Amino acid sequence: MKLTRLFAVAAFCVVMVSPAHAQTKRITAAEAKDHVGERVTVCGKLASTRYASKSKGQPTFLNLDQPYLQKIFTVVIWGNDRSKFGEPESKYQDQNICVTGKITSFHGEPEIAANQPDQIEIQNK
Repeated sequence: MKLTRLFAVAAFCVVMVSPAHAQTKRITAAEAKDHVGERVTVCGKLASTRYASKSKGQPTFLNLDQPYLQKIFTVVIWGNDRSKFGEPESKYQDQNICVTGKITSFHGEPEIAANQPDQIEIQNK
């Protein structure tokens, strides 16, 4: 009986901390600045993209809700992960997307680095 109860508690704990079952808070791109350091899902309309193929790390930038010069939130895909996404600047063009990950700040601007395609979800319009 004790062994069965112990197994049930252990199984419950594994399910509760499993990343696949983790629920993340959904926020807008404009709200992202208030959630730096948190793991969340940020949703918005892709406003501009840039593949900086000649820059260090060859990043691809996906700016949500506002284009580059007025950017409020950016998804960064580093060059070593880019092949997993195909051509993200084309794939997500004119799409509403959500990205899940930990928000960091780069020069005061919030961003999430996506290293797996399942971090980015295309939303139905």
